[in-house]
Amino acid sequence: MGTGKRTLTMAAIALVCAVTVLGAPGAAHASPSKPTPTPAPTPSGSPTPAADKELEEVRGKLEKLYHDAAVATDAYNAAEEDTQKQSGQIVELAREIVKGQAKLADLKDRAGAAARAQYRGGGLPPEARLWLSENPQAYLDGAGRVRQGEHATKGLLAEMTRTQEDLQQYARDASAQWKRLEANRKDKAAAKKKVKKQIAAAEKLESQLEKEEKERLAKLEAAAAAKAQTAWLDSGVLDEINTKASEQGRKAVRFATAQIGKPYEWGAEGPKTYDCSGLTSQAWAAAGNGIPRTSQEQWKQLRHIDVKDMRPGDLVIYFDDASHVGMYVGDGAIVHAPRPGRTVTITGAGTMPILGVVRPDAG
Repeated sequence: MGTGKRTLTMAAIALVCAVTVLGAPGAAHASPSKPTPTPAPTPSGSPTPAADKELEEVRGKLEKLYHDAAVATDAYNAAEEDTQKQSGQIVELAREIVKGQAKLADLKDRAGAAARAQYRGGGLPPEARLWLSENPQAYLDGAGRVRQGEHATKGLLAEMTRTQEDLQQYARDASAQWKRLEANRKDKAAAKKKVKKQIAAAEKLESQLEKEEKERLAKLEAAAAAKAQTAWLDSGVLDEINTKASEQGRKAVRFATAQIGKPYEWGAEGPKTYDCSGLTSQAWAAAGNGIPRTSQEQWKQLRHIDVKDMRPGDLVIYFDDASHVGMYVGDGAIVHAPRPGRTVTITGAGTMPILGVVRPDAG
């Protein structure tokens, strides 16, 4: 990318950051620190505005809280996805059990009818029935049919045994799925509790700031994002990025950018609210390609791409724990759902620590 194009891109990103006050969901490397003491009131009774250093500490705490909330959100989404899969499997097993029971009842009826027919044909030994028969050939023909009936009865009994074994296995599988389902429900409840706790702590911290402090904090966030984006661009990464989007990639980008302005909500997959991986998974579903629900599974399961080879539609995974994801839209920018209190927006792809890039489509 030429100097002029890079300058234009930087100006656009800086403008977006300043206007929308974009913030990362929380840096994985941010370390917790002690709570900032409440400023002592001035003689006039008005609180003393926090210094920039104190606001930087607040920004770090907020990043940490929202990052932990994002990790818990991924855990919640994973448990929810597993719960849905296991519920579906239990339903399928229940259908197989019903079908197996109906089949077993039919086999029992048929086996009972065959046994009754054999009993009615019993009595004298076969040799006596042959000598006493007025038509020995007819008797022999009948004896052949009796042997066929005996073989058929044995086949019915064998099939009954197999069906009973299948039913027992279905029951064992259903029991195992129920146990996993209950475990996932507990995991989901624990993750939900943690998400709410982290978000409540962040909101409480923000509520303690005065209006002027919030405005300054927003400027600090925008400045930090612009600084990170500048450093990323100055590395020359865009000089090698010149690939075009695939047809599916263009569709995914169109869907994702159409959601700009919609609020972030943890655990949400649209259509009115989204979390980060809810946005990317739904965008690719709209493009005709289902992908994993969480950013961590997207990182694990999708094909990894070098940053220099990424193209619009590819997913940029952030932080060492893959707790955030955005969709590359070109010119060094991503569209993403940042965090609680923010809306789906466009920001620089380098504003957060990049773990790597994955490609949902094979083309």
